[in-house]
Amino acid sequence: MSSAHHASGLGAARAGRPAPQSRKTKSPIANELLVRILIGLVLAAIGIAVTLAGGSLFAGFVALASIAAAREWHRMVGHERYAREWIATGSALTAAIVVTTISTSVIGPIAILVAGATLAAGFGAARGAPVKWAGLGALYIGIPACALVALREHVHHGEWIVLGVLLVIWSADTGALATGRIFRGPKLIPSLSPSKTWSGLIGGLIIPAGLAAAYVAAFSGSPVRGFVVGFVLAAVGHGGDLFESWIKRRVGRKDSGESIPGHGGVLDRLDSTLFVAPLAFILVFTVGVSQLFGVSA
Repeated sequence: MSSAHHASGLGAARAGRPAPQSRKTKSPIANELLVRILIGLVLAAIGIAVTLAGGSLFAGFVALASIAAAREWHRMVGHERYAREWIATGSALTAAIVVTTISTSVIGPIAILVAGATLAAGFGAARGAPVKWAGLGALYIGIPACALVALREHVHHGEWIVLGVLLVIWSADTGALATGRIFRGPKLIPSLSPSKTWSGLIGGLIIPAGLAAAYVAAFSGSPVRGFVVGFVLAAVGHGGDLFESWIKRRVGRKDSGESIPGHGGVLDRLDSTLFVAPLAFILVFTVGVSQLFGVSA
């Protein structure tokens, strides 16, 4: 540092003023938000690409994400040595997804997932881990994974239905984050998630519902119907987010993992999808909603 610069800084300090800073650094919150946005865009691009591709590429991507989520699940709810539970769950997830791609029957995949859950629960019991949590992972992750694959592979124009579901999920998360930070206000459920607010919840319902209405209109469907479906799916997605927050609170974790910068773990990114995908499956295959998001099923 030169003597002139040192003198100017010393003089400012003596005058009661802080010495001038040569550079300004971004706040940690701004940096975190930027990373979150960039990583989110990359993940969205990958998700859109594999959904449009369909087939084994989509099923394989869902299987890999499910196995990664299962690892985080067993690490959260079990002991440090969770390999056998994870292998049991991961094997069941993979087999159930493979069967889903080649068959429209739900009996086979469900039977495989129940068997995997039973085996994982047995391994968990042998280690002294909570049996119900060790067994739940296969069903909690596997049923939504198979539902997504079935929607993509066994429905006419299934790619647009899945993309519509993903649009609602992503915009609900982003809308809640943005409106919550802008408007703040009372906390939603502080005991579960201290950062979530009522303003964020409202934004996380209205924004995805509006986007769903626009999405349906683009396919010459009813915007009103799209708004209602989008609103319901978004509400269920927030329920999935709160459920995972409840689980993490019980086991004393902030995030399920650290594998995705700015987002936490894989399970943190899939928590809403794990609740929304089964509902979308029911709407299409059981209730008979034949034009979910404006395309014919």
